[in-house]
Amino acid sequence: MTNPFILIIYIGIGMVIGYFLKQTLTNIQNKKLQQELEEKLTISKKEAENIVKEAREKSINIIEEAKKEKEKILDDVLQREQRISQREKILDNREITLIEKEKNITKTLEELKSKNQELNDKEKILMEQLQKISGFSQEEALKMLFEKLESDNEAELISRIIKLKQRNEEEIAQETKKIIYTALPRYARSVVNEITTTTISLPNEEMKGRIIGKEGRNIKHFENLTGVEIVIDETPDIVILSSFDPVRREIARLALEKLLKDGRIHPASIEEKVQEAKEEIEKIIEETGKNASYELGIFDLPQEIMILMGRLKFRYSYGQNVLQHSIEMAHIAKMIAEELNLNPFIAKKGAFLHDIGKAVTHEIEGSHLEIGIKILQKYNIEEEVILAMRSHHETYPFGNPYAYIVLAADIFSAGRPGARRETTEIYLQRVNDLEKIANSFEGVEKSFAISGGRELRVFVSTEKIKDIEIYKLAKDIAQKIEKDLRYPGEIKVVVIRENRAVEYAR
Repeated sequence: MTNPFILIIYIGIGMVIGYFLKQTLTNIQNKKLQQELEEKLTISKKEAENIVKEAREKSINIIEEAKKEKEKILDDVLQREQRISQREKILDNREITLIEKEKNITKTLEELKSKNQELNDKEKILMEQLQKISGFSQEEALKMLFEKLESDNEAELISRIIKLKQRNEEEIAQETKKIIYTALPRYARSVVNEITTTTISLPNEEMKGRIIGKEGRNIKHFENLTGVEIVIDETPDIVILSSFDPVRREIARLALEKLLKDGRIHPASIEEKVQEAKEEIEKIIEETGKNASYELGIFDLPQEIMILMGRLKFRYSYGQNVLQHSIEMAHIAKMIAEELNLNPFIAKKGAFLHDIGKAVTHEIEGSHLEIGIKILQKYNIEEEVILAMRSHHETYPFGNPYAYIVLAADIFSAGRPGARRETTEIYLQRVNDLEKIANSFEGVEKSFAISGGRELRVFVSTEKIKDIEIYKLAKDIAQKIEKDLRYPGEIKVVVIRENRAVEYAR
């Protein structure tokens, strides 16, 4: 059996030997690692030296290039400074030159002003001396000179004027028509009804007093409610209703007839009857619009459009009822469209609605044509129908063939004999206005409007008006008529100057 003590010794010896072996191996490895590190360090130093060397070479190159660039820039700057310096010298020289020129010009202007003043003074002195010698002022001398020129060349001037008028007569006539056709449609507002009064028969004279009422309260209340004036004169058993608005006048007529039939006339009954009359007129307007639409076979119009068309029953243009005119146009347009193999419904509808704007012209600003277009657009009427109706005054270009048809139908309906008229009062007023305008010019002795107011003959004084001046006078009178009067068609102005030699045989 082995001795434990010996075993312990062997273990101790082994541990010592192992420790020394481990240390030896560690030293060997450390030396090897140190050697490798030294080799790597040597290599790194060499690489660092190479990098530093390359960096030095590059920096030297960059510094040299920078020096060259700096020298180049400095040269460029120096050259620019030299050029700027030269320019400054040139500008300084120019400024000196301009200052000298300005001084010379100022001096010259002062000399010219002085000379001009001297000339004006001399001219003034000469004019004063000339006026003293001649005995005429400058204005009088000029007047005599112009009169002399006119008298010497009057025959030649008249001859040239006549030749010019004859040569250009056709061109002037065409241009005049063009201007009239362009200008007249601009004044396309609904005209005031020529028949502005309605006569009401009374059962007796006592009714006039009852209509007037105590201190005029009945008649004032009636007029305030209806907007219609009651004219009571000495004519027995008659009162007259006067208003520019035919709808108001019709409401007043119905209301007054109801009051006369009822016999009770006081503010309360007046309000009641006026309200009843308004409701009746509204029903009449609506029924009239429907009947007109159905008569023409137009069944797709909105209720509002038919009401507006019904209001045209109470509108007149030169004595022609606007609703009847529209219905008549619709029939004519339908027949023309059928002859041309076009859609008769579009032509008929466009013609029927062409004057719808006249139903509200007095309520809304603008021409009846513009208002009518807006109304039809608002209620989604077909675009073809709007294009057809909007050119009946030729203010819009013709958008489709139906526009020509509507225009033709309008001309046929308005221009047929007996379709339109003017009242005697308007005719006489226009004639008087024409003569007053002519007589307002100096040198006019008398004037006469003839041919239904289509021609104005003006007789002038031979002492005050010369032959050459009659052309200017005719033009001035025509321009004043165009400015002051409103009239259909054209008016011919004829100025007549007659020389009369009178002698007595004794």
